[in-house]
Amino acid sequence: MVSVKPAELSVITDAGGQFSINLPAAGEYYLHVSHVGYNSVKKTVKAVNLPLYLNISLHPENHELEEVLVKDRYAEQRKQSESLNVEVVNADFIQRNLGGSLMATMSRLPGVKTIGIGSGLSKPLIRGLGFNRVVVADKGVKHEGQQWGADHGLELDQFAVGEVELVKGAASFIYGSDAIAGVVDVKPVAPPAPNSFGGSVDMIGKTNNNLFGSSINLYGRRQKWFADARITYQNYGDYTVPTNKVYVYDYAVKLRNNQLRNTAGRETGLHFNTGYVSEKFRSIFYVSNIYTRSGFFANAHGLEPRRVDTLLHNRSSRDIQLPSQEVNHFKLINRTQYQAGRHLLQADMGYQHNFRQEFSQYVNHGYMPPVYPHTMRIPSDLEREFNKRVYSLNLRDKLQFDRHELTIGINGEYQDNTINGWSFLVPAFKQTMAGAFAYDKFKLNDKVLLHAALRYDYGRMRTLKYTDWFETEGIKQVRADNLTRNFNSLVWSAGVNYTPEGSFSLKANIGKSFRMPIANELAANGVNYHYFRFEKGNRSLSPEQSYQADLTLSWDTERFSAQLSPFYNYFSNYIYLNPTAEHDYLLGAGNQVFVYTQSSVARYGGELQLQYKLTNELSTEVLAEYLRARQLSGDKEGYTLPFSPPPSVLFNLTYEPHHIDRLKHSYISIDYLITGAQNNIVPPEQKTAGYQVWNIQAGTKLRFNGRPLTLSLQVQNLFNTKYLNHTSFYRLIQLPEAGRNIVLSVKVPFGSNTIN
Repeated sequence: MVSVKPAELSVITDAGGQFSINLPAAGEYYLHVSHVGYNSVKKTVKAVNLPLYLNISLHPENHELEEVLVKDRYAEQRKQSESLNVEVVNADFIQRNLGGSLMATMSRLPGVKTIGIGSGLSKPLIRGLGFNRVVVADKGVKHEGQQWGADHGLELDQFAVGEVELVKGAASFIYGSDAIAGVVDVKPVAPPAPNSFGGSVDMIGKTNNNLFGSSINLYGRRQKWFADARITYQNYGDYTVPTNKVYVYDYAVKLRNNQLRNTAGRETGLHFNTGYVSEKFRSIFYVSNIYTRSGFFANAHGLEPRRVDTLLHNRSSRDIQLPSQEVNHFKLINRTQYQAGRHLLQADMGYQHNFRQEFSQYVNHGYMPPVYPHTMRIPSDLEREFNKRVYSLNLRDKLQFDRHELTIGINGEYQDNTINGWSFLVPAFKQTMAGAFAYDKFKLNDKVLLHAALRYDYGRMRTLKYTDWFETEGIKQVRADNLTRNFNSLVWSAGVNYTPEGSFSLKANIGKSFRMPIANELAANGVNYHYFRFEKGNRSLSPEQSYQADLTLSWDTERFSAQLSPFYNYFSNYIYLNPTAEHDYLLGAGNQVFVYTQSSVARYGGELQLQYKLTNELSTEVLAEYLRARQLSGDKEGYTLPFSPPPSVLFNLTYEPHHIDRLKHSYISIDYLITGAQNNIVPPEQKTAGYQVWNIQAGTKLRFNGRPLTLSLQVQNLFNTKYLNHTSFYRLIQLPEAGRNIVLSVKVPFGSNTIN
C-alpha cells in the first residue's frame, strides 16, 4: 500500500511491487509505504519534473514476543486434594536456602526444625517430634538408617532431589508405623524430555567451615529410554562458633580460632537412574551410594572430655581424628506403574544397606580391663558398628470411578541389623512389618471433598542375645537376652476439604496413628557416650497410640494470602527416656540411669503463614509456629517433652525487579527470625534463652549458551549472633550454633534439546 499526502491518494502495488500515481501538480508530497510483515517507510518527495521514478525497499519486520510464564499448580492442587497439612518444596527453594543438609534446608518452613549434629548432619523434627516418629520416604520407599540416635544424620544428597513433599500430622494410614508425626517425602528428579541430552554442574562454597563442593549431573533420553547420572563431593573443615570457650558439664574447654575441633568431614554421593517411560507404562531403577566421614566434637564424646590431645587436633582444621564416624548407605529402588483403564497400578521395591561405624579411643568403664586386650578381634578404636539390611515392597492400585478416587495397597518391610564394637548399647535385631490399607477420596460436589482411610498393621521385633566380652565380678554379664515381641494395630483417618468459590478454603482431619517400639527402647543396656548417661530399655513397652485433629484455614487473593493450621495431638502411651535417681557403677562409670517408660501426653499448637504483595516487585511474608506439650501421667507428670521447640516467628522481605529486563529473574530477600525462650523443660534438660537472627538471600539467572545459569548467595547469621538452639544435639553442653556463614552456589547447565 502506497499513500500520498496531502493529495490523499493511495494505490496498491502489483505482484512485482510496481505502482504508479498521477499527481495533480508539481510540489512536495509525503509518501507512506507499508506491507504486512515489513517495516513501513515514510518518505518526503519533491516532484518538480514529472514523471518521477522512485525505488523504495521494505525490510522484514521482526516481532519480539513478551516472555511467556508457565505456572506449575501442582503444589496448590496437592494442598487442595489432601486433608492433611501439606507443603511442597521444589528445587528452586532448595537452591535458595541451601543448608548443611537437606533437613537444614527444610527448616525454614514453619513447623519444621532439625536436630543438628555439627555442620553437615541433621535430622527432622515435625511439630516437635522426630527420630522414629517421622518417616522419610525416598522415591516411594522408607529411608532406613540408624535414625533412633540423635547423632545419626540422614544419608540424603540434596543436590539429587527433585521435590520434597512435607506432610505435617499423623500419616500412618498410608506409610504405616513411624509416620506418627509426619512425613518427609523426597521425590526424584523428573525424567528428561524425549530426544534430549544435557546436564549441569553445581558448585558451592561456604566460609564458616571452608566448605567446597560440586555436583555434576549428566542425562540423556531417546524417545522412551533414558539414563541420568550424578556425582556429588563435599569437603569441609571444623566449623566456627561465636565464642572461644564452652563448658562441657562445668569443665571449661578453650577453642582455637573459635573452631570446634574435629568437626570436619567429607561426603560423596553417586547416583544412577535409568528406565523406560511411555504414556501408560513406566519402570525406573534408582541406584545410589552415599558415603560420609566426619568427626565428633572431640571434647563432647566419651566418658572423659578432659582426655583430649588439643595439640593433635589443633594442627589442622580439616583433618578427621578420633572420635569420628563413617557411614555408607547403598540404595536400589525400582518404581513401576501401569495405567490400565481406570486403574493405576504402582509398585515400589527397595533394597538398602546402611553400614555405620563409630571410632573412638578405648576408654574403660565398669569392670572393663584398663588396657585393651591384644587378643581381641575387634579393632581397639571401633567403639560401635551397625550393619543394617532392609528389604521393602509397596503395592498400590489407584482406581477412578464416578466421584471416587480409591487407593488400596499393601506394604511390607524386613530389617536385619547386626552389631560390632567393644562398646554395647543396642543389641542386634530383626524386624518385620506388614500392612494393608484403603483410602477413598469422594467428591461430594465442586466444593466438598471427603476423605476416609482404614489400615491394619502387623509387626514383629526380635532382639538377639548379647554377652559382654569381659568379666564383671567373675562372670560375663548378659546385657540383652533373646526377645520376641509381636504388635498389631488398626488405624483410621477421616477428613474434609471445603473450597467454595472465592478466596476462602478449609481443611479438617482427624485420625489415629501408631508406632511400634524399636530395639533401643526395648533392649538398650549400656553407656551412651554422646550423652554421658546409662540407658536401659523396657521389654514390656506397648505400641504408641496417637490421636490427632488438624485444621487448615486459608484465604488467598491476588495480593494477600493467609493460612492458619492449628492441631491437637493426644498420646495414650508416649514412649520416652526417663531420668532416674540411680547411677550405674557395675556396667557404667557412675553415669545416671535413664529408663524407657510410657505416659499419656497432650500436645497442641499450630503454624501461621501470611504473604502480602506490597507492589508487583516487593513482597513480605510472616511465618510463625507455636507448640505446647504436657505429660499427663507418669514420673514426669506436668512436664513437657524433650526437644520441644520454642515459639518462633520469621519476618521476610523480598524484592524481585521484574521491570528490569536483565534482572527479571533476580531476587534479594531478608529474613529476621525471632525465637522465644524455652523455659518449659523436662529435667535434666536446661532452659534455653530466646534469640534473634538475620539471614540474607540473593540470586539471579543469567543466559549461558541459551540456558539459565543460576547464581545464589546466602549470608546466614548475618551479625554472628551467639545463641543456643533448643533442638540441637550439642545444645546439651551449652554449645552455640554456627557463626556467620556466607554460602555461594552456582548451577551451570549444558547440553542440547535434541539428539540427532
